[in-house]
Amino acid sequence: MVGVTLQAIQEARNRIGDVIYYSPCAHSPSVSQTSGQEVFLKLENLQKTGSFKERGALNKLLLLSDADKKKGVIAASAGNHAQGVAFHARQHGIPAKIVMPTMTPLVKVNATSGYGAVVVLKGGGYDEAYVEARLLAEQEGRVFIHPFDDPAVIAGQGTIGLELLEQVPDMEAIVVPIGGGGLISGIACAVKEMRPAIRVIGVQAARMPSFIEAFKSHRPTTIDVKPTIADGIAVRRAGELTLPLIERYVDEIVVVEEEEIASGILTLLEREKTLAEGAGAAAV
Repeated sequence: MVGVTLQAIQEARNRIGDVIYYSPCAHSPSVSQTSGQEVFLKLENLQKTGSFKERGALNKLLLLSDADKKKGVIAASAGNHAQGVAFHARQHGIPAKIVMPTMTPLVKVNATSGYGAVVVLKGGGYDEAYVEARLLAEQEGRVFIHPFDDPAVIAGQGTIGLELLEQVPDMEAIVVPIGGGGLISGIACAVKEMRPAIRVIGVQAARMPSFIEAFKSHRPTTIDVKPTIADGIAVRRAGELTLPLIERYVDEIVVVEEEEIASGILTLLEREKTLAEGAGAAAV
């Protein structure tokens, strides 16, 4: 479907596997006790740039033609995708420009520029930064790297699913945060094509339930912006490519309130000694 297949994910793993950290999937005694289930945590926060985003970014970069690599790439992001693109673009000598909202925390701006990218601050939020990045891509001839709505990016994120099948072979369910849907689309495709009985459950912030709304009409719907501590999954509109994949492979989507997300962050910090942002803690 839309270029995202088990084979594409397996090829992505062969392509990026020597570079991307094979992150641990640690058993969590505290969350297991609280939930009454045996729970494992896939620690993608231990990647070089702090998130899974570099998997998809690297896969996309490696698939570019030599001519496109020479022209350079551009992305719009408020943090994790920006750093993933910037870091791996520098590693491969590809000029990178990242458009970030003007209110992006300075630490994320500095990290992105520190990885060698030219940072452009534009707009009050992601949507305005996205429009600017698309405009610059056309003007400068750069390749736009979408944070989630791209088959190569989705396939890169799906490599996590292949790792999970190896690390917890008897797992019954996977719980995945949903923003634009790139992560869960790739994971669900990989897992369901190999082990259809495993349940895949998506989690969205109750304040930004873009996929809940999209499911009602079976098409992406733009929702209003509401503040959430899970800013990494605060996406106003479901992806055109990710929505049909999620409808096909994902069993259930639930929402969590701000207090629950905060509790997830605190639990991970106090009990697991792991620092996770709201977007990651939403699954917990």
